Amino acid sequence: MSVTVTGPLADVSLAPEVRAALEASPRLVVPATREELYRLALGPEGGPTFTVEYDVDGTMVPEATITRCRNGVAVNYPEDYMRRRDPDCMRIADDLPTDKPRYRDVFGAEFDPTRTETLEWLATQELVVVPFKAGGPRFGYPSLAIVPLNSAFFALTLVDLQGWVTFDEIGPFTPRSILYVAPPFRHTHFGGRQVVVHNRSRDLHEVWAYNLYPGPSAKKGVFSVLLDIGEQEGWLTAHASSVRVTTPYENETVIMHEGASGGGKSEMCQEIRREDDGRILVGTNVVRNEPYHITLGETSALAPVTDDMTLCHPSVQKGNGRLVVADAEAGWFVRVDGMTSYGEDPAFERAVIHPQEPVLFLSIDGVPDATALPWEHTLDSNGKRCPNPRVVIPRSFIKNVISEPQEVDVRTFGVRMPLCTRDKPSYGIMGMMHIIPPSLAWVWRLIAPRGDKNPSIGESKDVKKTLKHGGMVAEGVGSYWPFSTGTKVAAANLLLRQIVENDRTRYVLVPNQHIGAYKVGFSAEWLTREYMARRGGGRIHPEHLTPARCALFGYRPKDVKLDGQQIRPTLLQPEYQSQVGLEAYDAGAQILTDFFRSELEQFLTDELDPLGRQIIEVVLRGGTVEDYEALTPLYV
Repeated sequence: MSVTVTGPLADVSLAPEVRAALEASPRLVVPATREELYRLALGPEGGPTFTVEYDVDGTMVPEATITRCRNGVAVNYPEDYMRRRDPDCMRIADDLPTDKPRYRDVFGAEFDPTRTETLEWLATQELVVVPFKAGGPRFGYPSLAIVPLNSAFFALTLVDLQGWVTFDEIGPFTPRSILYVAPPFRHTHFGGRQVVVHNRSRDLHEVWAYNLYPGPSAKKGVFSVLLDIGEQEGWLTAHASSVRVTTPYENETVIMHEGASGGGKSEMCQEIRREDDGRILVGTNVVRNEPYHITLGETSALAPVTDDMTLCHPSVQKGNGRLVVADAEAGWFVRVDGMTSYGEDPAFERAVIHPQEPVLFLSIDGVPDATALPWEHTLDSNGKRCPNPRVVIPRSFIKNVISEPQEVDVRTFGVRMPLCTRDKPSYGIMGMMHIIPPSLAWVWRLIAPRGDKNPSIGESKDVKKTLKHGGMVAEGVGSYWPFSTGTKVAAANLLLRQIVENDRTRYVLVPNQHIGAYKVGFSAEWLTREYMARRGGGRIHPEHLTPARCALFGYRPKDVKLDGQQIRPTLLQPEYQSQVGLEAYDAGAQILTDFFRSELEQFLTDELDPLGRQIIEVVLRGGTVEDYEALTPLYV
């Protein structure tokens, strides 16, 4: 359906230069339905294959290939680099407070001329324009996306993530955010790099996407918009998953899981993995190559609430000491790198192989008019599987998904831990679970440490070197810092206020990958989820807790029993593993403590909340867990 700006866009308040670009477009398409947008994504011929390409200084450069499959559309990028989000792609064009690189400082010029050039280029293109609500259809902020028509798959990705809405449903509005897409500028202006420019004002957040991988713009760019709005209005969107856990005895506990990349957010909503004989592999002692199993007859039922962008909007809060969360997305950007063969996740496989409506696949090896399979990953140029294959799946396709806001009982925080042995001490000394005071929960979220590769993004050389040598890097405040356009201290204050105001919440640390000399994968997270739910909202009496040897870990349970089986004590106290010992543990604790101290000093500014300063000073002086608890009491 071709329209003019006097059609559905007539009631949208736009800047004169933006409206002029739309009016000058040779063809402007506003899809009436999601089905129409899906057809546009297949290209002018409707498939079976279509190449998205642009004129770059007289040469047509392919940016993506689109393949029509039976169950959806498979999008692939010719460059390995374009298959993952570049962590250094955000640039800030405005003069509002920020700790992120400003456009002028990186490129030596103001953004305005490039902004004008971009609008002039868009004016020459056939365009597809779609409305969306940043933050999802229910709580989101009316927004607009302006995309070249031959890149309609990008607009499809956006509305599948944020939810399909029409101009009629929204009514007359002034966009709170606008997303512009101009792929050839990656080559003409930015040396082939992914660049996403954020141009903020108090009432409009512009996102200028100069590449066609939706990760840093249609996905995390919208996250940036929500964080910006929340910073102005005094609330935040957490980088977290959440799940309602119902025990075999029908007790319900809502757990919200945060952490840096690779910290187990997706895994929190997954079933416990079992061996072929039904047993659960808790871990394998790497030194002795000795597996350790337990048996659980029946595990809890899981009902996912959120997957990645967790909205903590003020309109849903009850003021009863528990945080209320809702999903900021209508669809999930699911990474399927861990899915390598049939039968590994039957419910998810069924949902995307036989979907209720066609879905969108990224970096999946789709064959024209055949069924796209989530374990058939595109190969990178080195012959290995692409580490970041994705499926965009509507929430409604997810089994047992919950759509209503939920009160959070327990907030867990996941940390990737390396192997730690006497011969090679490291910071991989966290026990299976630790109960921590809110002040320590804030400290862990300020730093959000990770110590392993992240398949979602391409690492910088410095980060690769650090991780390769067993070091840590900080992902930053709340683990949402990579997507924030503001300042670290403002984000830290907002997070601290949220934690203090919701004082009827239990905070738990869980490791993944390793506990001392044991390779555990995500089993510690899954078993902790099971244990906390069976405790009735995570209630643990103080007499069942004892301080951990490293104060940053708060308390540890004296024992953990599931179905009458006691978890091996050395998984709760890695220092007593024969392959670790006190000396290696203390060396690891020192690595962790030194890292925390070095990362926290940057927050000690005049803008920091006084309570935050007190908490950081406890870390800097090597305080005890009782010191943290004196500042913020433990809820048990």
